[in-house]
Amino acid sequence: MLRYILISLFVFSLQAAQERPNILWLTSEDNSVRWIGAYDNPNASTPNIDGLAKEGFLYTQTYANAPVCAPSRSTWITGIHAISMGTHPMRSRYEIPHDRIKYYPDLLKAAGYYVSNAGKTDYNIGGRSDGDCWDSRKIDWKILKQKQPFFQIINSTKSHESKAFGDVTKSKHDPKRVKLAKYHPDILKIRQNYNHYHDAVSNMDADIGKALKDLEKSGLTENTIVIYNSDHGGVLPRSKRFLFNSGTHCPLIIRIPEKFKHLWPAEAPGSKVDRLVSFVDMPKTWLSLAGAETPKHLSGKTFLGPNAEPERDWHISFRTRMDERCDNVRAIRNKQFLYIRNYMPYAPWGQKLTYLWKMKATQAWDQYNKENKTDSITGRFFDQKPMEELYDASKDPDNINNLINEPEYKEIIQRMRKEMSQWQKKHHDAGMLPESEILEAAARANKTIYDFVRDEKLYNLDAYLNASEKALIKDPTLTEDFYEMLNNEDAGVRYWGIVGLFNLQDQVQLNKQKVHSLLKDKSHHVQIMAAWILYKAGDKKVAQDHWNLLLSNSSYASLKICNIIDWIGEGPDAYIESLKKCQYSHGGYVNRMKEQFGISTKNKGKTL
Repeated sequence: MLRYILISLFVFSLQAAQERPNILWLTSEDNSVRWIGAYDNPNASTPNIDGLAKEGFLYTQTYANAPVCAPSRSTWITGIHAISMGTHPMRSRYEIPHDRIKYYPDLLKAAGYYVSNAGKTDYNIGGRSDGDCWDSRKIDWKILKQKQPFFQIINSTKSHESKAFGDVTKSKHDPKRVKLAKYHPDILKIRQNYNHYHDAVSNMDADIGKALKDLEKSGLTENTIVIYNSDHGGVLPRSKRFLFNSGTHCPLIIRIPEKFKHLWPAEAPGSKVDRLVSFVDMPKTWLSLAGAETPKHLSGKTFLGPNAEPERDWHISFRTRMDERCDNVRAIRNKQFLYIRNYMPYAPWGQKLTYLWKMKATQAWDQYNKENKTDSITGRFFDQKPMEELYDASKDPDNINNLINEPEYKEIIQRMRKEMSQWQKKHHDAGMLPESEILEAAARANKTIYDFVRDEKLYNLDAYLNASEKALIKDPTLTEDFYEMLNNEDAGVRYWGIVGLFNLQDQVQLNKQKVHSLLKDKSHHVQIMAAWILYKAGDKKVAQDHWNLLLSNSSYASLKICNIIDWIGEGPDAYIESLKKCQYSHGGYVNRMKEQFGISTKNKGKTL
C-alpha cells in the first residue's frame, strides 16, 4: 500500500510539474533580422529557423537595448537595463548589489525549475561568478527529462562576428542575390563578406536545427516552449555596436505547444506579431511563463501569457564605450521612428576599433573612403556625428535619411526628446558622466555605481541632463551659462560646461584665461577637454604638454586622451614617450590604443 501511495505521489508531482512548461531558449550571436530567411531575405539559407517560424510566432518589432553582447547579456541576466546599473561599458566587471538583485535563474530555481546554460554567459558584472546561478553548464537531454520543469539555454557561436573574418572569396551563397545595405558601397570585398557571413548564419541555423531534433528525440516537444533570438544585431560594419536598426533589430520566434494554447499571442502558429518588444522584457516574461516571482525592480514588461502587460510605447537603447573606443549615445524608438542623441558628436561613427577592423569588409570600406570614392551616404560612417538623428524606420530601415531638421517632424522630435529624458530620470541613467569619472567618484563614496547613481546628493542626474541638453544644441547665447557651469562644485556639471564650450568654440569669443585655469581642475575629464579647446584655439603645445603630463602620471582619463589623439588625426609622435610611461590600463584598452599607435604593450599596466 505504501509503495502504491509513493508511486501515486510521484506521478502526481510529475503531472503537476508538467502543468508548467519547460522552456528552451535558443540564442545566436550578432545577427540582426536581415540575415534570416523568415524575415524576408531571399539570399538567407536558414531552413530550421524558418521552419520554427511556421510552427510558432514571429515577432517583427524586437530590439536589443545594447548593440553588443556583454551589456546586452547584463540586461538579460538581471532584467534591469545595464545603463541603470553601471554595467553598460563593453568588457567591464563593475559590481552591483547582489544581495538585492537576483539573477532570473535564481528566481526560476526558487520556483522549482532546473536551470541550465550550455553556452555563453558574459554578463559584464563583477562580484559574482557568471556560472553560479545555473544548475548545469551543459546540455544533457536525459537529465532534462528527469528534471522537469526545466529552463535550458543553448547558445550558438557560429554567427559571431569572428565568423565574418578570414577568407571571404569562397561562399555557398550567390553573390548576385546579395542585397547590400544602402550605406555600404557596392565593392567586391563587401559583397563577398556578405556571402561569407551568410554561410556563418547557415551554420548557426544548423545548430538550431540540431537542438530542435534533440528536443524531439527526447520526447519533450509537447511540454516545451521554444524561443529563438539573437543577442543583438550585426554583423557587417555599421551594425553591431551601433544604435541603428542594423545593430538592434533582432529576430524573435516563439513556438508554444498546443497544450499551452492559452499562451498563444495570436490566433494560430505561423502568425506574425507586431508587438514592440524590448530585450529587457524577456527575463520578466520568462519568469511569468514559469509562474516565478517577478520582483518590482525588473525594468521590463511581460509581453506574453496571462500576465501580459500593456504594450510598451517606446524602446530605449544605449551605446557607450565599445572596447577601446569612447562614445556615448542614447536612442528611443517606436514602431515607426528612431531618434538618436549623440552625447559625443565629435567622435566619428567609424572610429578604428581593432576587432571590427579584422573584417575584410571594414578594411575595404575604409580604404575606399580614403580614396575619396564614397558618396554622401556611403562615406557618412567616417564623418563626425550630428547631435541628433531622426529616421522613419518604417520607410528607411537602413537609417540613411536623417529627418532631424525637417519641419514636419518637429512634434515627434519634441515628444521623443521628452520621453527619452523622462526615461533617463526614471531609470537612473548612469552614463551621464565619463566612465572612469563615475568609477572614481563611486569608489570615493564606497558605493557600487548602482547605488551611487541612486543618491541624488552624489549623482545629480537632473543637473547633468539639463547641462548636457544645453551643451549639445550649439547655441551661442548659452556661452555665459557654460562659464557659470565651470564654477560649479559638481564635476559632472563642470564636465558638461566644458563640452558646451568645446561645441561652441568656433562661434564665440573664447576666454582663454578661464580655459587655461581648468587644466588644474580636480576632474581629469574636464582638464582634457579644456586642453582640446586650447589645442583647437592655437595653443597646441600647451595642450600636448598637458596630455603628456596626464599620460605620464597614468591619469584615469588616459583612454579618452588616446581617443582624442586619434580623433585629431595628426598622429601619436608627440606623445610616444608619455604613452610608454602610462600604466593605466582601463581593462586593457589603453594598451590596445597604444598598439594602434605602434607601441609595444608587454607591460600591461594597472587596471581600472
